[in-house]
Amino acid sequence: MTLRIFVTIVAISALVTPAWAHAHLKQSDPAQGATVTAAPKEIALTFTERLEPAMSGVAVTDAQGHDMEAAPAAISDVSMHVKLKPLAAGIYHVARHAVAVDTHRTEGKYDFTVKP
Repeated sequence: MTLRIFVTIVAISALVTPAWAHAHLKQSDPAQGATVTAAPKEIALTFTERLEPAMSGVAVTDAQGHDMEAAPAAISDVSMHVKLKPLAAGIYHVARHAVAVDTHRTEGKYDFTVKP
């Protein structure tokens, strides 16, 4: 009976597709949905895998769609940082795409709010 259980576990394991090497967002500052009282000077994103800098990026826009980045994103290892223009009170959108070093791509977006 033990051999049958072992074989069943191995067979099921072979059917499971691992999600390794996908650079998923692990942490963001400001966080998704956050309301902050002081306007951030940069967006900081941390991922679960090392990034390919030439194929990863982030865009930050205000509610009217205006670009709010002061400089291109700095990407190193598992982190991405982008300096921001001075932000007024309002809602801001962060759209990111991240490519792990093995070329698997993930993307996503979130909003945060700066309170007056």
